[in-house]
Amino acid sequence: MSRRHRAEKREILPDPKFGDLVLSKFINNVMVHGKKSVAEGIVYRALELLDKRAANTNTDDESDSETAAAAAKSKGLAVFLRALKKVKPRLEVRSRRVGGATYQVPMEVRLERGLALAMRWIIDAARKRGEKTMVDKLAGEILDAANDRGNAVKKRDDTHKMAEANKAFAHYRW
Repeated sequence: MSRRHRAEKREILPDPKFGDLVLSKFINNVMVHGKKSVAEGIVYRALELLDKRAANTNTDDESDSETAAAAAKSKGLAVFLRALKKVKPRLEVRSRRVGGATYQVPMEVRLERGLALAMRWIIDAARKRGEKTMVDKLAGEILDAANDRGNAVKKRDDTHKMAEANKAFAHYRW
């Protein structure tokens, strides 16, 4: 890791179907071995599946403008963005070495890191699910996350509990 300067952020293009940057980052995270077209197919079919399931279960609680704008494009995209918002952590613990001892210090999570963690947790939880195809796994995990259940939400809760348990070491924050 270079100590000279921060790494430059790479500019990514929005996804071709919805023109959404967050969805494009999610597709890049789903991608394995550089197979982007396969990852796009998986994510878009999962969103179509969410469209069908969201039509059956009518949940109209879009409170912020991003989710409302996504709902105009696709109901599945709105469910996806709501799931990301619910899985995104507010606090995490980071190791800090002080005087020969290592402490788990609770820290606030930056917006970009929170989004990256939420994406990673949803994808990992989807890969561990029992459905047959990755499309079904991903759609199921996104729907569970949007409804505040599933392994990705459990991971967020565990992270928050860990930060709460180590609140005594908050004065070591840097």
